[in-house]
Amino acid sequence: MSTYLKPAAMLLLLFTLLTGVIYPALVTLLAQLLFKDQANGSLIMDQHNQPVGSALIGQAFSGPGYFWSRPSATSPYSYNAGASSGSNLGPTNPALIEAVAGRIAALKAADPDSTAAVPVDLITASGSGLDPHISVAAAEYQLRRVARVRNLAEPQVQALLKANTENRQWLVFGEPRVNVLKLNLALDQLGGR
Repeated sequence: MSTYLKPAAMLLLLFTLLTGVIYPALVTLLAQLLFKDQANGSLIMDQHNQPVGSALIGQAFSGPGYFWSRPSATSPYSYNAGASSGSNLGPTNPALIEAVAGRIAALKAADPDSTAAVPVDLITASGSGLDPHISVAAAEYQLRRVARVRNLAEPQVQALLKANTENRQWLVFGEPRVNVLKLNLALDQLGGR
């Protein structure tokens, strides 16, 4: 029996060392060398170099002087990265219809003078419930309200929006989009209120 235990124990020790120590250390080292930003959570820092969020996880903004994010369907609170999920509500579900109507009412109440159609990404949650981006159309829909509340000229906010618009990935995939946290941080640096 001892002829089997010694090789088994040595293999257990060897594979524990290889897969539990060496491989994770190598992957961590390579990630830190080649993809430092992504390996550390794609953190966004404020002007005091303090982390305020991740470029990959949305945040809720409800003040009229900020651009609002796409709604989140996560629970028990919005943008809960530990509970990524969609609402799984179909287009005829009364709960979804009620939620969308409430979101439209909130947008109209925040900017009653707007007659533009509400972009769909401002009233429906994404599949993950964590989307940090909104479409350029959704940002432009909110531009007048943000400029008015912050006492800024619309062209000034438009220029900030343009500077914070991300192009298609590799110029091919997806649509131009705006990271709401980055845009709102740039807006805070610009000032106005």
